Amino acid sequence: MIDLANIKNLYFIGIGGIGMSALARYCGQIGKNVSGYDRTPTPLTNQLIGEGIDITFTDHPDEVEWQLLPIKESLVVYTPAIPSDHRIYNAFANRGYTIVKRAVLLGAITKDTFCLAVAGTHGKTTTSAILGHLLAESGMPVTAFLGGIAENYNSNFISCGTEITVVEADEFDRSFMHLEPDLACITSMDADHLDIYGDTRSIEDSFMAFADLLPSKEALYVANGLPISGLTIGIESPADYIAQNIQIRDGVYVFDLKTPDTLIKDLEFILPGHHNLQNAVTALGMAISAGCPIPSLPKALRNFKGVQRRFSYRIKEAERVLIDDYAHHPTELDALYQAVEELYPQDKKQIVFQPHLYSRTRDFMQGFAQSLSRFDQVLLLPIYPAREEPIDGITSEALLGMMGHQNARLTTKEELPELIGASGCRILMMVGAGDIGNEVNRITKYLQDESELGIV
Repeated sequence: MIDLANIKNLYFIGIGGIGMSALARYCGQIGKNVSGYDRTPTPLTNQLIGEGIDITFTDHPDEVEWQLLPIKESLVVYTPAIPSDHRIYNAFANRGYTIVKRAVLLGAITKDTFCLAVAGTHGKTTTSAILGHLLAESGMPVTAFLGGIAENYNSNFISCGTEITVVEADEFDRSFMHLEPDLACITSMDADHLDIYGDTRSIEDSFMAFADLLPSKEALYVANGLPISGLTIGIESPADYIAQNIQIRDGVYVFDLKTPDTLIKDLEFILPGHHNLQNAVTALGMAISAGCPIPSLPKALRNFKGVQRRFSYRIKEAERVLIDDYAHHPTELDALYQAVEELYPQDKKQIVFQPHLYSRTRDFMQGFAQSLSRFDQVLLLPIYPAREEPIDGITSEALLGMMGHQNARLTTKEELPELIGASGCRILMMVGAGDIGNEVNRITKYLQDESELGIV
């Protein structure tokens, strides 16, 4: 385990990543000298630069200010997404610097805190954001490292003290095994990252190993139905923590929370969908176990505004609704459909979907086809490759062919505004984990301009 007390300087390779940037912010806040590299400028890297962090966007060793990074006083942190031939990474390696993955640094930071870890193939970011917010609003001394931008803070980092930490326990390449959690949850254990794990059994075994890190079964919260022991979370079903008497009033969930010890009535929660309600119940249970005063929870939950790109409304008008969402797995698409169908049962729904990773599209092609076919209209963008090279036969065109949907078609980013504007659907969704999020502002402006001109 690394000792941060002896580290004065940290260099982050991939500093613009959502998890990396939260760690960079934390290290800067505790007085470390922070700098780093990322491939392209983004609003997030611009914010980091504004906070005094030096970032280069050129992968060349000459871009590193070596004189400011003495080997014995410096730590290099990298994201597994960088390629093996990365020049700055290899320059650090060749010079003998200590280099660790992001998860190792996260483990070192949280080791001497009361650590609340949120694990699961879906729901980590929303659950951890709710949990961090509940604790912060209740006056608890918490630092939260989030995998998305929490609307209440316009940040992926909540800093209200250092005794408690909230972290996302990432199953990708078994990163969560570097943590030492005191409390944890597992929101889901669906097959994913099969390029890493190979099969469903291997990913389930990894979650089992993560659960074994906890001091007792009573320190683990699990969604109903998961094959693992712990305190259970249910939605109108028998469990240790249950959301019951659920209603929707003006687009907001109102429900009672039954715990092993008490009943908290008339809680209000803004995010739609039973999956998000489960995330909220999980966060409430963990907050109570962490010592959060129960009387503070209703107001704190009511004030939670959500996470960017997790069912984020960009337009919400009588004539048209535009939703931006990060869903990139069939289970997440099903949850998205359940949410919009519950809120807008009478309206036609169009989804613009950008598949993420060739391997994930290959592994879940049939599932994607079935999930997408539930929507009234489907626009498919090309697959976003991220870190991967193309796989023969794995394309959006192949996915379209498997769907057999009369109102589905391939499209390009250039065609999107006109096609979305002409859809005739009131409920419009832009969905995926790639760079489709960068298109949302453009589409929002296009539709708003149409509305102002009376073209609806």
